[in-house]
Amino acid sequence: MLHPLWILAIGVVVVLVTILWLRLNAFLGLIIAALTVSLLTPGEPADNVASVAAALGNTTAGIGIAIVLAAIIGSLLVASGAADRIVEASLKLFGESRGAGAMAASGFVLSVPVFFDTVFYLLFPLARSMYRRTGRCYLRYLLAIGAGGAVTHTMVPPTPGPLLMADNIGVDVGLLMLVGGVVAVPMTLTGLAFAAWRDRRMTREIEIDDDLPDVDPEKSAGRPGLLVSMLPILIPILFISLPAVLGERLDELPGWLPSVLRLLADKNVALLMALFAALAVYCVVRRPRRQDVAQLVEHSVVSAGSIVLITAAGGAFGGMLKQADVGPAIQGLFESHTSSAGFVMLWIAFFMTSLIKCAQGSTTIALVTGSSMVGAMLQGTEIALHPVYFCTAIGSGAMITSWLNDSGFWLFCRMGHLTEEEGMTTWVPLTALMGVAGMATTVLLASIWPGVAPAVAQ
Repeated sequence: MLHPLWILAIGVVVVLVTILWLRLNAFLGLIIAALTVSLLTPGEPADNVASVAAALGNTTAGIGIAIVLAAIIGSLLVASGAADRIVEASLKLFGESRGAGAMAASGFVLSVPVFFDTVFYLLFPLARSMYRRTGRCYLRYLLAIGAGGAVTHTMVPPTPGPLLMADNIGVDVGLLMLVGGVVAVPMTLTGLAFAAWRDRRMTREIEIDDDLPDVDPEKSAGRPGLLVSMLPILIPILFISLPAVLGERLDELPGWLPSVLRLLADKNVALLMALFAALAVYCVVRRPRRQDVAQLVEHSVVSAGSIVLITAAGGAFGGMLKQADVGPAIQGLFESHTSSAGFVMLWIAFFMTSLIKCAQGSTTIALVTGSSMVGAMLQGTEIALHPVYFCTAIGSGAMITSWLNDSGFWLFCRMGHLTEEEGMTTWVPLTALMGVAGMATTVLLASIWPGVAPAVAQ
C-alpha cells in the first residue's frame, strides 16, 4: 500500500506529464490523474473509480451554474457598452495624465465578471489611441491593462478559477471576494510601479496599425450611465459578501430579513440577479432582436462549457486526493506544531501552484489543480490560520509565471506589437513581481490576523 504522500506525488506527475508533455486537453489530463489516484487508494478499485464521477458531479453542482452565469454577464456588459462606460469613468476619475492607473482600475473591475482576454481586447484600443495622442507611455499602458485584468482574474470570484478555489478550500465566496480584493490592491500597485519603471527603459519605437480606428474616451453616446453599468458587478459583490461582513450580527436582524439575505447571498441567486440587471441594461440600450439575445447567450454558454469541464475535473482530482487521506499525512509531518505548520503550508501552496502555472501556462488550471491538492492536504488537519489565506497564497502562486506556454503572454505580445524577447522582459517579470507581492501581503495579513480581521470574522 502506497503512502498518501507518494500518491500525491504520482498525481502531480500525471497532471504535468499529460498536460505539459503529451499536450492533452486539461480536462482529460485531470481526469486521468483523478482515475490514477483513485486506483492507488485503498479500497475496491471499482468503487474508487465510480467515486471519480461522483466527485466530478459534486464539483459541477457547486460551481457550474455560477460559471455559466458569470460568462453571460460578462458578454452582456461588453455588448451593452457598460464595460466601455466603466472605462470612461476611470479615465475621468484618474485623468488622462494618469491613464495607466485608469486602465489598471478598469481592468481590475471588469475582470471580476469578464474573462481576462476579453478585457484586454476591450482596453487595448484605448491604450493605442492614448499613445497616438501623447506619443509616450505605450508600454506602461499595456502593462497596466495586464496588471489590472490579471489580478482579479486570479484572486476574486466569480471568475471561474477563484470560484472553484473557494469551493476546494472550503472558504465562503463572499469572504474570498473581500480578502482577495484586499490582497489584489498591493499586487496591482506593484504592477503599476514596474510598468512605469520598465516603460522608461523602452528604447524601441513601437509601430501600431494605422488601419484601426481610434477610441475617443470622451465619447459616451450609446452607453448606459455609470451606476447602471456597475449594477451587474455591484449586485453579486454586495449580496455575496454581506453575510461575511455582518457575521453573527446577521442573526440579530429582525424577522425574515436574515433568511432573505442568506438566500440572496447564495452565489447562484446573486449572479442570477446580476444577469437580470445586465440583460435589462443590454435590452434598454441596444434594443436587440430576440435572435440577437439568444445568439449572445448561446455563445457565452458554449465558451463557459469548457471552463466548467476543466474545473469539475480539477474537483474530481482533489476529491480523490482527499479520499487517499493526503490531509492527515501532511498533518503528521508537522505533529503538534500547528502554528508554524500553517505558514509552511502557505508556502507549499504558493510554490506548488507556481510550479503548475510555470509548467503548463493556464492560470485557471493552476488554480484548479493547486487548490484541489491543497484542499486535500488541509482535510482533517489542524492549522492555526484561516483557510482564506491559502486561497490568496494559491492565487499569488498562479500569477508566477506567465511565459511562452501561456496564452496571455502571446495575447500581450501579439496585440501589443512586441517581440518575444520584449515580452520576456516585460510581461514575465510583471506577473512574477505581482505574485511575490500577493504572497508577501498574504503572509503579513496571516501574521497580524490569523483568523482574518476581527471586523470580518465576527
